[in-house]
Amino acid sequence: MELKLPLQILSEGNFSNIIHHDVYQCLLSFLIACFLSIISIPIIINLSNLLHLTAKPGFRSSHETETPTLGGIAIFAATLIAYFLWPHSENILDSNLISLAMTGVIILFFLGIKDDILAVDPTKKLIVQIFASLILVAMGNFKVDNFYGIFSIHGVSDFISIPLTVFIFIAIINAINLIDGIDGLAGGISLIAGLGFGIWFIANDHFSFGCLAFAMSGSLLGFLRFNFSKTSKIFMGDTGSLIVGYLLSIFSVEFLSLNVGYLHDPNAYFNAPIIVMVLLIVPIFDTLRVFIVRIFKGGSPFIADRNHMHHILIDNGLNHFWASCTLWMVTIMNTTLFFAFHGDITNTASLYIYIGMFGVYMIFAYFLKRRVVSVKKRKNLANSHSFNGDDLSSSNNILRDL
Repeated sequence: MELKLPLQILSEGNFSNIIHHDVYQCLLSFLIACFLSIISIPIIINLSNLLHLTAKPGFRSSHETETPTLGGIAIFAATLIAYFLWPHSENILDSNLISLAMTGVIILFFLGIKDDILAVDPTKKLIVQIFASLILVAMGNFKVDNFYGIFSIHGVSDFISIPLTVFIFIAIINAINLIDGIDGLAGGISLIAGLGFGIWFIANDHFSFGCLAFAMSGSLLGFLRFNFSKTSKIFMGDTGSLIVGYLLSIFSVEFLSLNVGYLHDPNAYFNAPIIVMVLLIVPIFDTLRVFIVRIFKGGSPFIADRNHMHHILIDNGLNHFWASCTLWMVTIMNTTLFFAFHGDITNTASLYIYIGMFGVYMIFAYFLKRRVVSVKKRKNLANSHSFNGDDLSSSNNILRDL
């Protein structure tokens, strides 16, 4: 299908071609979702403040004032409206899968709303996440059933593929939730990953998934405008992180499923699993690291703390924007380097390299954490010396007065 530039189409006096062209529909969905997110968030902020639906600062918080947490409502509405503007009837299989996905999105939307307002027991949250995942896996036959030659394994049975796919959903959903600790991090990482998946879907004529990925990315871009704001700040909350994590899980599994035909399709990637892990390298590495550190210290991996990489960067003096920007660049640079140098490396070798990178990440985080601790000790020591000096000076003054 020939792709003309929008200005070329307009110069030919055929504006309707833009509206009916799949690629431009995806781009328009991105822009419309961004616009809807921007105009709806101020309303949500005002209602949240009026009804006192705000997050109070705590020991893990990186904010100092009460902040609305229902930004996920705008992400949810903007994504769905921008996606459903078009019919998406050319690929029936994709449309059916996304229809099932919308059921899961709506379930997680209400779960997130309840958790942001009233708080939900973690076990109940996990059960609902598994249920939302199984809707797609069981009813849509939507699963990862090929290991792409990792450890010489290719096709696997349903006894492995179904639990594995549900695990991928739960892991990505909660990984996005866990990195949502500072302004712009979860939204920015998800925006980059969404655009990455969306471009591949469009390039390979899967416009329904491409449009949904672009719609989600556009809503996140509009959200980031307020997430970084000093005067009208809002968080995506669990409503946003659950929905975004669920959608990224869908894009990941669909990407893996479509690339299984790499042996016969020149447009497919034989290293699709590694591409997914590289695109989501920040949430994957951060989640693995905090779980390992918590277990190593003898605690529960599910008890929250301030040991995430974004907390460490903040404690080392970066502000929210630069901490998030640093981790955005980690995603972009690793993705770029992978495509530049992967060559004909096997997926097993790529996985070993990925594990080695995680080891480097652990060491880097360890030294950054030690630096934070040493700086705090020096400050406490300096404050202690200052306090003792003030006491001695006061005592000498009293003696002189006597």
